[in-house]
Amino acid sequence: MTDTPHHNAAQPQRAPEPADAPAGTTRRSVIATLGGATLGVAALGLAATQSAAASDTRTAPRLAAACVLTPEQTEGPYYLDLETVRKDITEGKAGVPLTLRVTVTDSTTCVPLPNTAVDIWHCDALGVYSGYVAGGSTPDTTFLRGVQLTDATGVAEFTTVYPGWYVGRALHIHIKTHAGGTVSDGTYHGGHVSHTGQLYFPEAYNTRVAALSPYRNNTATRTLNARDGIYRNGGSSTLLTLTQAGSDLGKGVTGTVVLGINPAATP
Repeated sequence: MTDTPHHNAAQPQRAPEPADAPAGTTRRSVIATLGGATLGVAALGLAATQSAAASDTRTAPRLAAACVLTPEQTEGPYYLDLETVRKDITEGKAGVPLTLRVTVTDSTTCVPLPNTAVDIWHCDALGVYSGYVAGGSTPDTTFLRGVQLTDATGVAEFTTVYPGWYVGRALHIHIKTHAGGTVSDGTYHGGHVSHTGQLYFPEAYNTRVAALSPYRNNTATRTLNARDGIYRNGGSSTLLTLTQAGSDLGKGVTGTVVLGINPAATP
């Protein structure tokens, strides 16, 4: 597919998120550049390393990442404040099943943060976001969007599918954390945003997924992580650790990541 703008009548035509655009140029963006010293911390590099090994081999980098403030990245043009609390966000969308586990910690104390709202959204296999007119979708769709509260161990888990891609961007999932709010009638209310960022996928998996249906029907040129200007601004710290469910990649993967945040921040 081409980089056809996905927008509804109430929103202006969006510009693509170009791979070489400096952070902060995308509308409705929230950026906090933390500097090379933070991004160069060895613990982040370890946490970002693709691993299919046993969980004990990931313990050290996960603990180290918990004590580092995760860099913020642009919100992008596709955020909708639906705040719908649900674990399964697929709504029947086809794709490689993805179990996403996000651990949220206080970067100053290194302890897990329970009852933190984790808000995610991403495109489908063909690069389409819900809530925007594109192809066969309609403005009132809500697929691949949802909120989960972290449990006592700071973990929020989602059932979704591996995202696709569109021109100018590497494969990614958008993420926010909210603190201080409450849940009623299946919706998260109040509080404040404490982190805005994006999650990324190891290229070895991206290449394999791109060969599967329905991803192979996506005709947009796929941008590699290393060529994505937003990824280059701290994305390696939120590169998911993926484990495959079995010998058949089509059966699904589990992705884990640690976000070190300041729960009192209002970026």
